[in-house]
Amino acid sequence: MVLQLFTLIGALGMFLYGMNLMSSGLQKVAGDKMRHFLGAMTSNRFKSVATGLTITSIIQSSSATTVMVVGFVNAGLLALNQAIGVIMGANIGTTVTAWMISLLGFKADISILAVPLMAIGFILSIAKSERRRNVSELIIGFSLLFLGLSLMKESVPDLQKTPEVLSFITAWTQHGFWSVLIFLVFGTVLTLVLQSSSATMALTLIMMSMGWIPFHMAAAMVLGENIGTTITANIAAAVANPNARRAALAHTFFNLFGVVWALVLFKPFTSLIGWIIAGMGYPNPATMVVDGVIDPTSADATAALYGLSMFHTLFNTFNTCILIWFIPQLASIVTSIIKDKPKSEEDTIKLKYISGGHLSTAELSIGQAKNEVIHFAQISRNGLEYIREAVRAIKADDFEFYRQKLVKYEEIADRIDYEIAAFLNAMPQESISEHTRRQSKAMYKIIGELESLGDSGEAISRILSRRNTHGKEFSQEQIDKINSMLDLVDNAYAVMIENLAREEFRHISMIAPVAKGSIMGFGLDSYRLGVEALLD
Repeated sequence: MVLQLFTLIGALGMFLYGMNLMSSGLQKVAGDKMRHFLGAMTSNRFKSVATGLTITSIIQSSSATTVMVVGFVNAGLLALNQAIGVIMGANIGTTVTAWMISLLGFKADISILAVPLMAIGFILSIAKSERRRNVSELIIGFSLLFLGLSLMKESVPDLQKTPEVLSFITAWTQHGFWSVLIFLVFGTVLTLVLQSSSATMALTLIMMSMGWIPFHMAAAMVLGENIGTTITANIAAAVANPNARRAALAHTFFNLFGVVWALVLFKPFTSLIGWIIAGMGYPNPATMVVDGVIDPTSADATAALYGLSMFHTLFNTFNTCILIWFIPQLASIVTSIIKDKPKSEEDTIKLKYISGGHLSTAELSIGQAKNEVIHFAQISRNGLEYIREAVRAIKADDFEFYRQKLVKYEEIADRIDYEIAAFLNAMPQESISEHTRRQSKAMYKIIGELESLGDSGEAISRILSRRNTHGKEFSQEQIDKINSMLDLVDNAYAVMIENLAREEFRHISMIAPVAKGSIMGFGLDSYRLGVEALLD
């Protein structure tokens, strides 16, 4: 019995590992395309829902999609309203897992193909092509997922040999609506422990198909799983910016609202599911009486599996159809709960997009880094205005104020350069494509050049200090020339930031990664030399 229990736990671990490996492989294969797809396909609420549904159906993990969306909001790649729509679609997309398990994991013993598929995965894993190695992760993860599911089914205790266990479980199903609430809580807790609604769904399907629990209690567990799965996104958003926390909270409100109406209409809703399954030619799972272990390959078991999968799909679909019209209102509610902190100048010169850490995969984190580089360029440009004011300052106190600002901005540039570089260093090189690796190298060059702009600003402040020490002043003609030079540098900043913000940045960065920063560095260096010449 103890060995059987450990086998069940090990099989569950294999299922979870296979799910994560398959999801990771899919994200690596489609990471860059998925990032641009997500940005292009969220222009309205319906496209946002369709995007979430599509991505989750592909990567087979609503938690991964939701965490990804929270990260995208934190990185400034998605607006809150767009993110809420994607999360709604992800809730529908995750129901594909239940159908896949019901159709393949029980009706056909796909685990027979698991070992041959692993052989194919191994061959691909030693290939030179990075894409093939990523595909190997996908295949091996798929194999482990169904091998784990098969072992879970085999290691489930035979309740015919332990009738006291069956009677204990059956006793919990005899309390009417209280039983529904008990199994809802059980589904929530189990999902919290496993951190995967897909794994909890697989266990629920097994328990129901083996006759441990009736359809109604399994449906209650599914409602609990929808609550439990929101915790993952809230954990991911705990260290993120306010908008990311709002997206995670909106996910919680969305699922809680669905659970409330599903509980209020529990009997009519389960009856509707039973009527649909009966219309497909199977026994009605809503009226099925379970009083012992049943054959998982029987018509009763098939009806129960299809019924639960249909319940999961229609629950999330109906919930989305109701709330899709209230996305702005939902966004307003979570915004009123999680308020923005009053912004000071200090807040504008901190990291903005990568403070919450990496996204679910390194392949998707490059967008965070790109936005942070643009933010760095904007901060650097703000320092240019202090140079202009320092040149114009006549009073010693005014000049000292702007000189201190330039010194501070030089320190800020050093810190941001270090923190972005540390973020890029933390991305596992083995988990990113060659294309993303080249983008990462280009960003190292760009932030290095931006850091040098801070050095130039501080150097100019020292030159101006020498001017004051020697009691020299600029003539109006000299000030006009300096302002003209500053205007040129400011225009160069604008062009640089526009280039960095372009969608084609990935192509520009690979062709000439240093060009944008070097031009700016040359501009301020030339300005510094010009000021020195004027002093001479």
